[in-house]
Formats: sequence, C-alpha cells, structure tokens
Amino acid sequence: MVKQQRAIRTRTAIMTAAAGIFEERGYRAATISDILTAANVTKGALYFHFSSKEELAQGILREQDQHLPVPDRASKVQQLTDTILLHAHRLQHDPMVRAGVRLSLDREAQEVNRQGAFTHWGTVIRELLEQAEAQGELLPHIHVAQTADVLVGSFAGVQAMSQVLSDYQDILTRVTALLHHILPSTVLPPILATTEITPARAQAVAHELRQDSTHHHPEPAG
Repeated sequence: MVKQQRAIRTRTAIMTAAAGIFEERGYRAATISDILTAANVTKGALYFHFSSKEELAQGILREQDQHLPVPDRASKVQQLTDTILLHAHRLQHDPMVRAGVRLSLDREAQEVNRQGAFTHWGTVIRELLEQAEAQGELLPHIHVAQTADVLVGSFAGVQAMSQVLSDYQDILTRVTALLHHILPSTVLPPILATTEITPARAQAVAHELRQDSTHHHPEPAG
C-alpha cells in the first residue's frame, strides 16, 4: 500500500511538472530533462510510468476526461452551458487542463494523437444537444451534429485567442460572449430566457462540484 501511494504521488508529480513545461514551452521545446528537474524525480522513476515524452503528453490529454462532469440538469441547455463554462473556469485554475488545451492546439506535436480532445468534446456537446432536442429545447431547424461541430470549433478558437491575449484571464468573458451569440440561433427563446450564462455561473458550478463529488446536492439556482 505504501509503495502504491508513493507510485501515485510520483506519477502525479511527473504529470504536474510536465503540464507546466508543456504549457509554457510547447511540446517540441519541452525536454525530458526539464520535466525531471521540475518534478524532482529520477529518469528511472519517470520511465517506470511513461515510456516517452509522447506517452506523457498523451496522458495529460487523457487526464482532462477524468474531471468530474456537470451533474444532470432539468434543462439540457443549461447543462450544456454549465459544461462549457466549467471548462473555461478550469482553464484559469487547473494547470493540467491548460496543458491539455495547449497540446491539443499545438501543431508541432505531430506524433501526439491530438484528435481525442476534439472528438471527446464533440461527443459531449452533441449528446447534450441531442438531449435538449429530445426535450423540445431547440429550434426546429437545428442540425445537431453540425451545431456541435461549430460550437466545439468556436470554443477551441476562443481558448486559443484568450491564451495568447491574456493568459486565460479573459476566458470567461470571451466564452460567455460566444454562448450569447450562438445559443439564440439554436435554442427556443423561452428556454434561453431561463438559461444563466455568466462568469458567476462558472464559479457556482465549480463550487458545486468541490462541495459534492457524488453529485447528490441540489444544482445552483437557475
């Protein structure tokens, strides 16, 4: 048990250090030596957990999928909004998420499978839109798959823009603006009128998940 706990701590230290290096320098410029120094581990310890820099980058990309999802909402449009806002909030506070986004958008990381981040988000958004459509929350002309594709692509662009211009300090402002532009052409007006799309909502959802990892507490107002 002690060895297992030590191994988990070592793996976490390696991934945290690698996330910081990848985010700061990009995949190509990051070196195993830099990661070893930042993590304060031996080369043997690193290679026990990860066979290469590529596998380490892949692990960071997968790590994003392990985050707690937004609990079910009565309104699937609100759940969709909360999911996007929560990711934006995590970009400001979680180095692993920032590193994952940097890697997924890094064209120099050619040996890393960067498709997973986009296909994962495409699946999450499409499924929520399908549920919203089934509940009669969307406008009748909406093509769910196309809308999901546009939303994921636009969201990725906003993340890249915010990273370059403000190091994610304005990400919530940009994401709420994006949602305020896209949702009116997608969602029925009565549903949209009751959907909260604010930076404060992102903070409330993050707080909700911190308070209840089992998803049993009531959702935030709205």
